[in-house]
Amino acid sequence: MNKAEFIDAVAAKAGLSKKDAKGAVDSVLETITETLVKRESVSFIGFGTFTTADRAARVAKVPGTDRTVDVPATTVGKFKVGKALKEAIAKK
Repeated sequence: MNKAEFIDAVAAKAGLSKKDAKGAVDSVLETITETLVKRESVSFIGFGTFTTADRAARVAKVPGTDRTVDVPATTVGKFKVGKALKEAIAKK
């Protein structure tokens, strides 16, 4: 499901116009992004938690060659699945 399909599904479930649903979805995603940029977490009980993690700098080997490259330190986004979502997925 891509973003447009997701917006259509939200509009249908919530009884909203596509324009209103797009605004709501965009606002949710923007809020999650802004919170993660501040290195804070976003938790939805039963659904999951969005967090950030720091990855240290390292040296990596390029597959198929003897060449190595330096991979700089970075911060990445992570998502931990909540219990209710995990159980719902496992049932299907």
